[in-house]
Amino acid sequence: MTKVNDVAETQLADVFVELSDTLVDDFDVIDFLHGLTKRCVELLSVSAAGLLLTDGRGTLQMVAASSEQTRLLELFQLQTEQGPCLDCFHTGTAVSVPDLQRAGRWPRFTAAATETGFAAVHALPMRLRTDIIGALNLFDTAPGALAPDKQRIGRAMADVATIGLLQQRAIRDRTALTQELQNTLHSRILIEQAKGVLAERLHIGMEDAFTALLTGARNRNQPLAVLAANIVSGSDETTPLR
Repeated sequence: MTKVNDVAETQLADVFVELSDTLVDDFDVIDFLHGLTKRCVELLSVSAAGLLLTDGRGTLQMVAASSEQTRLLELFQLQTEQGPCLDCFHTGTAVSVPDLQRAGRWPRFTAAATETGFAAVHALPMRLRTDIIGALNLFDTAPGALAPDKQRIGRAMADVATIGLLQQRAIRDRTALTQELQNTLHSRILIEQAKGVLAERLHIGMEDAFTALLTGARNRNQPLAVLAANIVSGSDETTPLR
């Protein structure tokens, strides 16, 4: 009979293979980063995860989240210019707050996080040596520290994803890094607009609309941003994306 630990190790190995597979021709940055947040929730037993990336000029932008509520909280963090992910990015070091209410840090962010249902947060830098490209946020609904083994796995996942992104960009052309980041952020805007169109068309929530968009892109072997642009422009009015 297969041991639970063996299953966990196999799952962990599969995740790292998945995160390192950024050299394929049809690599999709948004899909990749969304998958990273989902995998964090699965492997680290946290309630949610969000990811912010720099636009190349030192300004963070929200690019992926494991849920719609988390996406909105990350946007709020950026708008108020306070929160663990920003501190993590600017210092290049991990920020861990086992109990947001008792910590007394970032009052506006804490209030919004508490309203969303989160009680603890842990932020990990997306960095390779001195190159910091963003930060990964891990949220939990119950107060408590992140166990050491989960911290190591979380850091490793962030490191592997960072290396993959930088390697993929270097292959295309290192000098085009800023433009590529801008394209990624523009794609994110198109995706948010397409989510709204699908939510209205299918009468579903924004999170289900994103799932439908992901499924549709994968089924068609089409980049998320391309499908999103077609939906927003009205050139693709197909409904059965789920």
